[in-house]
Amino acid sequence: MRAAVLRALGELPRCEDVQEPLLDEGEEVVHVTACPLTNLDRDRAAGTHFAAPAVLPAVCGSALAAGRLPDGTRVLFRSPGGTMAERAATRRAWCLPIPDGLDDALAAAVQNPGVAAWNALKWRAELRPGESVLVLGATGVAGQIAVQLAKHLGAGKVVAAGRNPRVLAALPALGADATVRLDQSDDALRHDLRDAAGGEDFDVVLDYLWGRPTEVFVSTLGFADMELRFSRTRLVQIGAMATPALRLPAQVLRSSGLEIMGSGTGNAPPPEVLARELGQTLDLLADGRLRMEIERVPLARVRHVWNLDQQGRRTVLIP
Repeated sequence: MRAAVLRALGELPRCEDVQEPLLDEGEEVVHVTACPLTNLDRDRAAGTHFAAPAVLPAVCGSALAAGRLPDGTRVLFRSPGGTMAERAATRRAWCLPIPDGLDDALAAAVQNPGVAAWNALKWRAELRPGESVLVLGATGVAGQIAVQLAKHLGAGKVVAAGRNPRVLAALPALGADATVRLDQSDDALRHDLRDAAGGEDFDVVLDYLWGRPTEVFVSTLGFADMELRFSRTRLVQIGAMATPALRLPAQVLRSSGLEIMGSGTGNAPPPEVLARELGQTLDLLADGRLRMEIERVPLARVRHVWNLDQQGRRTVLIP
């Protein structure tokens, strides 16, 4: 069978012939119909993620993919052996049915950004109805999903900050109450973030960028006085598309309500919560209440599209 194979960290994967998946007890073969190409896949292959593959060569694909079980059931599934292949090994406990009427490629594409945004908003930040949300990196695939889910989960105001002008212009139709361009000077960005906040601190910040955009946002917080006050700005760190490091002035943590937390594999909710979040995300997508753009690409072209700018669309590999 054919699969996307990584032979060395930092290299591009290639579509190669590999042996059929070996099954352990309780496993069965799933025929893969669609597999998303995510930033996590790129970071792991580059060796810049803490969960980079330890054994090479390896079949790529760390997110859930779509496929069909031997009995014909359409499912999203995970496979420790990688999902960017024509076939993979899985277990029924690792599968979730795809709702009728929902395209396999869309189901596969929404899983990673949908569950990540849901976790950040509800599990980590504990968003409450009426609270304000800032999404840093809102023009990426995950950011667009986050804007929509924030509104769905009851946010009173959602501000979307990003670089892609085409996507930024479309975000109000997806639920953004205001947008902010990130590709401007620090002073201008600081002014626009404060203006979008409307004189109050944001309650929740979903940060897909880190680095310079986050530093500018943090500089909008804090007070140069000794007045006692209480507020909470829960910043949830999800990705590092800008840079992996941040300069954080100590006084900001003492003079504001800033709370910084991460959202990832090290602080995930129980499996039943993840399954419920994914199921609800798929239902929203099937009902048309959640939208995303995808680009279907043959698995054979994985090497050619691996590092392409997705321009707000999720690349989905089709075996």
